[in-house]
Amino acid sequence: MSENIMAVKVEDVSPVKKKLLFDISWLEVKNELDAVYRDVGKKAKVKGFRQGKIPRNILESMYKDYAEDEAVTNLVNKYYWEALKENNINAVAQPDIDQKGIEVEKNFIFTATVEIEPIIEPKGYIGLELEKENHEISESDVDARLQEVREMFGTMMEVATDRGINEGDFAVIDFEGTLNGKPLKEMKADNYLLEVGSKTFVPGFEEQLVGIKKGEARQIRVKLPDDYHVKHLAGEDVVFSVTLKNIKEKQLPDIDEKFVQNFDKYETLDDLKKDVRKTLAEENTTRSTSVFKNLIIDKLLEINKFEVPQSFVNKQVSFMLADMQKRMAMRGIKRQETSELYNKFYDLYKNEALKVVMSILLLKSIAEKESITVSDEELEEKIKEIAIQRSQSYDSLKKSLVDGNMIDDIKSEILNAKVFGFIENKSNVIIIKK
Repeated sequence: MSENIMAVKVEDVSPVKKKLLFDISWLEVKNELDAVYRDVGKKAKVKGFRQGKIPRNILESMYKDYAEDEAVTNLVNKYYWEALKENNINAVAQPDIDQKGIEVEKNFIFTATVEIEPIIEPKGYIGLELEKENHEISESDVDARLQEVREMFGTMMEVATDRGINEGDFAVIDFEGTLNGKPLKEMKADNYLLEVGSKTFVPGFEEQLVGIKKGEARQIRVKLPDDYHVKHLAGEDVVFSVTLKNIKEKQLPDIDEKFVQNFDKYETLDDLKKDVRKTLAEENTTRSTSVFKNLIIDKLLEINKFEVPQSFVNKQVSFMLADMQKRMAMRGIKRQETSELYNKFYDLYKNEALKVVMSILLLKSIAEKESITVSDEELEEKIKEIAIQRSQSYDSLKKSLVDGNMIDDIKSEILNAKVFGFIENKSNVIIIKK
């Protein structure tokens, strides 16, 4: 790049930000303007002139702003990318360009501020003092999980005896709430099913249902919490007119050989219990591993302090919000505009996002320092493992991963696991049985 055409100066703004100052000669600016006007002249249509034969002064009077904007864009793009290459700068986000436009007979001066990945010299990851939980499965754990499964197969049965409702019963009620004698449309429902004692209704309501008999009506007065989600009702005294239409109780099946017939994969009750024990062990291992990894990350981030590009944090917040959108959709909650969610929840997610970004960069730097890599064979084995878990063919899964640009995500997952394994092997780990 000829110095008489363009000069560039690079300044370090911070460990993750550089500022490039460009000084482009008027001759180069003029050449770019001439090229833009030639292109404009070929396409412009001006009454009284043949297309392609329009005088320059006419074009300037009509297209000056457009031509100068186009010339600026072309100059910035050309010299910005050349400067990154020549100065070996790996920008991780779009630059922040500052320029004052083109002035006749003057050099074109602009600056480009870019974010870069920090250079991290990781330390303190050898010889960590760590505790790792090892959860043992007891018979009571298995029984508790079987009770959860049993609840799933419970059936609602109408209470035949003439008795009052008790905690644990399910009440079918009609109710309407009033405030100062005026009905509240947001507090009215018919045939509402409520488990008495579940604490899912407004505080103080369920307790006052106990003892009511089928067909009986009752006035229930409650004071709504000061933080009640409907603001104009927060802290108010509301009176409910309640009619108990029916009492139901959940009847649960016995956990026996007959119960096993609900499942195709088990032949005996013992088979079911063995599978429950295996599932609990896998869950405990996953939970223990997650806790252990977080412990390692927390200790490493205490030792290693460094800046990260703000664009990385912003991008991670966007990933978290996208995940929240998916979970909202699964619950039937209406999707919100991404920009609306971003502005609303950014402060809530930014600290967690910062920790995620710092963790990723730190693990990457340890991998580089210790020459930890992922081979093609390891990648293929991982894809095969995922395919088996998803009951999907290897070829179709790999195609979907390639099409979705997710191969690098799989490699990062493998690499991080290897780095954690390396750190664990080099640490003093005490196993805590729970």
